[in-house]
Amino acid sequence: MTVALMWEARAVEGRGDELLAWVEKQDLPGRPLRREVLRAPQDRVLVITWWDAAYDAELPELPDPDGELVTRTVHRWRFESVGVS
Repeated sequence: MTVALMWEARAVEGRGDELLAWVEKQDLPGRPLRREVLRAPQDRVLVITWWDAAYDAELPELPDPDGELVTRTVHRWRFESVGVS
């Protein structure tokens, strides 16, 4: 089974590049099948990692950045893959 973990944070206005650089420096214990980093308006950064694991498996996740870098708590979601097209 493939599980996708999504991590999304919103930087303090004007600090989106700093948040992106912070994310890119973060190492995970273990190697996902794939890791993709995306950004969006309003200084938001999204990271999706794909793992070959059961849905409820204990998987490494990115930590929360320093509270002075983000405007709110990090949002996290977990999804199970149902197919690729």
